[in-house]
Amino acid sequence: MITDPTPDERSKHARTFGLPIATALVMGNIIGGGIFLLPASVAPYGTISLVAFGVLTAGAIALALVFGRLAQRMPQTGGPYIYAREAFGDFAGFLAAWSYWITTWVSNAALAVAAVGYLDVLIPVHSSTAATVVAALLLQWLPALANLAGTRYVGAVQLVATVLKFIPLLLVAVGGLFFFDAGNLGPFQTGGTSAVGAVSASAAILLFSYLGVESAAVSAGEVRDPQRNVGRATILGTLGAAVIYLLGTLAVFGTVAHDELVGSTAPFSAAVDAMFGGTWGGTAIACMALVSMVGALNGWTLLSAQTPYAAARDGLFPSFFTHKRRGVPTYGVLVTVVLASLLTVYNYTAGSQRVFEILVLITTFTATVPYLLSSAAQIYHLVSGRADRVNRGRLVRDVVLAVAAFAFSMWLVAGSGYAAVYQGVLFLFAGVLVYAWMAARKQRA
Repeated sequence: MITDPTPDERSKHARTFGLPIATALVMGNIIGGGIFLLPASVAPYGTISLVAFGVLTAGAIALALVFGRLAQRMPQTGGPYIYAREAFGDFAGFLAAWSYWITTWVSNAALAVAAVGYLDVLIPVHSSTAATVVAALLLQWLPALANLAGTRYVGAVQLVATVLKFIPLLLVAVGGLFFFDAGNLGPFQTGGTSAVGAVSASAAILLFSYLGVESAAVSAGEVRDPQRNVGRATILGTLGAAVIYLLGTLAVFGTVAHDELVGSTAPFSAAVDAMFGGTWGGTAIACMALVSMVGALNGWTLLSAQTPYAAARDGLFPSFFTHKRRGVPTYGVLVTVVLASLLTVYNYTAGSQRVFEILVLITTFTATVPYLLSSAAQIYHLVSGRADRVNRGRLVRDVVLAVAAFAFSMWLVAGSGYAAVYQGVLFLFAGVLVYAWMAARKQRA
């Protein structure tokens, strides 16, 4: 079980998060680097991907409501891990923790790749593979160092980055509608896939833009009055992100010619250049996008350490993950950033031309495992009928939301494609050996 923090964890460098910072953590992690590159990633599917965005938004809100309800019952650090373990036992909890942990550090690698695309607008790093790799690694290690300084600094960086990222997003989302040209939209659906297939495939990529909906639940132990604030922060952060996402993506599609958008590495910069002419606007947007992505990496680095910390406290992850300093699980941060760095180097040096999409599709599968288990845990509590687990006045609504969240997660698995499921299963099953080792040690002790 999760115990109270040690005196060191209550040091002057550790702070609990109120509702504003908890909401900023959710919105900052959802609106990370993904939205700044995803319009170009889904453009090859045609404007039908906007339909996928709408469906994905509805599913994300259902998940947010489920996480909010679960956090009211179990307001501890760990999120999906806590929910799955409490409902189904150690092995289900381990799978949720392992899969979510994979999602976080693979997402960090993907965010760094997206950030390099905007850095290239300012400094031409893509002219050299070595320069690209070094830039991606720096963008991962700087937020890691901020995390090691303590949660006091994590919260400050997150709040500033969340505020700053709204400038380019609102500029494009609102201003772009005044420069909207339907001729830029391109085909509604490209050839070679059915409408359902195109929506599913683009939604699998777009899921990356909604990763983070569980952020407040995962960090519930660091949130003040979590039974009240976690649910509120989750809903407010998800709804705010959804509005900006839909308007921003539509504006980029309508301001940048389709053929140009497909090959763009900085679509929001291209949109502002198209709106105002020249390159000054795109350069300014690139600077703000970099701030946004560094803020997202800052928040995701914290999340990547929280889940293994919670699992290690229960003996399901190696014990060194429990080491905390200044409110931050130190070794969790270090292991995560090392793994993300190795994955980044491998994908760049392997010669792939679409590194971001490859990393995103891996996270699509690994993220759905804790989402599925959390939704199933909510269904389990509702069906069991325990008075301390069920609100009779909203039973029907809670059941509908939980079933919708579960079906939505299953649909994402189906749409992620064979390659993503194959790689994701390899990552997931590698953890079974870790579980066997840790379970045996726990039993022996």
